[in-house]
Amino acid sequence: MTALTEYDRLEASGLWRADPGAQRVDVIVSIGDATLTLSDMAERALAHWSLAAVHRLNPGQRPAEYAPSEDPEETEHLEIADEDMIAAIERVRKAIARRRPRSGRLRFALTATVALVLLLLAVTWLPGALTRQTAALLPPETRAAVGQQLFTRIQTIAGAPCETPRGRAALNRLGTRVLGPDAPRLHVLQDGVDGAEHLPGRIILLDAALIESHDEPDAAAGYLLAEALRATRTDPMQALLDRAGLWATMRMLTTGTLSDAVLDAHARHLLTTPQEELRPTALLPLFEAARIRSTPYAFAVDASGERTLPLIEADPVPVAVAEPLLPDDDWVSLQSICGT
Repeated sequence: MTALTEYDRLEASGLWRADPGAQRVDVIVSIGDATLTLSDMAERALAHWSLAAVHRLNPGQRPAEYAPSEDPEETEHLEIADEDMIAAIERVRKAIARRRPRSGRLRFALTATVALVLLLLAVTWLPGALTRQTAALLPPETRAAVGQQLFTRIQTIAGAPCETPRGRAALNRLGTRVLGPDAPRLHVLQDGVDGAEHLPGRIILLDAALIESHDEPDAAAGYLLAEALRATRTDPMQALLDRAGLWATMRMLTTGTLSDAVLDAHARHLLTTPQEELRPTALLPLFEAARIRSTPYAFAVDASGERTLPLIEADPVPVAVAEPLLPDDDWVSLQSICGT
């Protein structure tokens, strides 16, 4: 009771009534550590009230009236006129009230915490989850349309694709030989593409240098295998939406379209950002399954062979048993696809 150390006398007289129908009784009121004790004149305890629950019935008025709790059906009633006792009880009540948890503050703290958690989720988790969900829901037709639109925007930067009838036929045969009958649509670009790049809608772009600067199609075939592997690891549609942002993703989800500005930005990103390097341990099984030599691809990636040495040393198809990927006339037609 440190709040009451200034008082020498912590007892006073009062009038107590046990219930509304009872007669009021003179009592001695004393304050303990946790209770308010009411005793008769013979010092026999009549009631013990918890100080934490004592309720003032008439704030600011005299004599002061108290009840043992705030319960409206409470029957006991105490009246005190002694100013020192009233001051002591009020000080204890205020001290106890300050220690009580504030439900309003607690609710505010809980609400603020929940709001902060939701905000963090919205900033960190929601965009990624939305792009993944949107990419997963898009039908092949929409992916193909977006891929074609992106390819059109790329052509404004890198120029039109190389195209001749015989060259196109040879390119299709190379795609089928390397990636199977369900191979993606292949395009050869004279400028802009560094090696190869894949777009939504199962489109792969090839650098013309892979065809014009090599004596055999094996290097280009290796790039096709590598790009097909990247496409399985990173959905090109999701990569586009991740870069486009939340609003563009919502537009894609609701309308199935993207703005030219978004497509232009992604086109520039694809043509200027180096490709992810793939581990030889991931590539070699693909070369082995397709019966394609990995050495030409390794030297096309790194002319010194230092970075791609495992692809050279562990080439699954020895030169002695390798078969041509294309007939000579097809390879000649493909090398001339850009009119050179």
